[in-house]
Amino acid sequence: MRTDAEIPFFFGADGGLFGMYHAPALPARRALLMCPPLGQDLIRCHRLYRQLAQAVAAQGLAVLRFDYHGTGDSAGGSTEVDWERCIADTAAAAAELRMRAGVDRVVAFGARLGGSVALAAADRSRFTEVIAWDPVLDGDDHVRALDALQAALREDTARFNQPRSDADVAEQWLGFDIGDHLRQQLSALRLRASHVPTLVLDSLPPVTSGRWERLASPRGAVAAIAPPTPWDDLRRLESAILSQPLIQAVSGRLKEIA
Repeated sequence: MRTDAEIPFFFGADGGLFGMYHAPALPARRALLMCPPLGQDLIRCHRLYRQLAQAVAAQGLAVLRFDYHGTGDSAGGSTEVDWERCIADTAAAAAELRMRAGVDRVVAFGARLGGSVALAAADRSRFTEVIAWDPVLDGDDHVRALDALQAALREDTARFNQPRSDADVAEQWLGFDIGDHLRQQLSALRLRASHVPTLVLDSLPPVTSGRWERLASPRGAVAAIAPPTPWDDLRRLESAILSQPLIQAVSGRLKEIA
């Protein structure tokens, strides 16, 4: 079997979830589940997720990338995305990965809201560890940031000859239709530490106080990655998020917990 083998398939109770399985060359002893972010972050991280999956599969781990209901290539539209269903889909993906790889030890990785989903689903999915890259801790702050980016995008003269009307971009976040239910769910999100070991990979701009304290204790750690990731830079909205330091950090951590 090739080390870069990538097997697309559908799974889940209704067969509506899309997954991409990266098979290692030899039988795996551990596996990595890659929980995607949402919205524009999902598009911008797609290439990086594939690069990371290939790197980890080359280390001998089985890897599964997947899309939640209403995202990517899974069934449903973006207005149907539901936070609780994302958690349930993650648990289903973890079970699917265990079955395909023939292993029980599954580590989860996620960027931004993908990291938040991985942490929220950790107990239900029986993860042995979660690696979260700049996870969203306070959903209300995140919603305000997305609203501000959407407002700035509407008036961006570098993209549009004249400001778009409110009606043109109502109920959207950066090109994705957003349901009011998900908005309310995210606004209520207050992420807390999981019961499983957690590694937070921090590539946000420096702050004066420890923003990750609630995740770093009692079974967690924080590692900084440079340079800062331009998640909320409107000028780079269409640019892919690429980070070799991130790939090195995740790969290195997986070697440590072999």
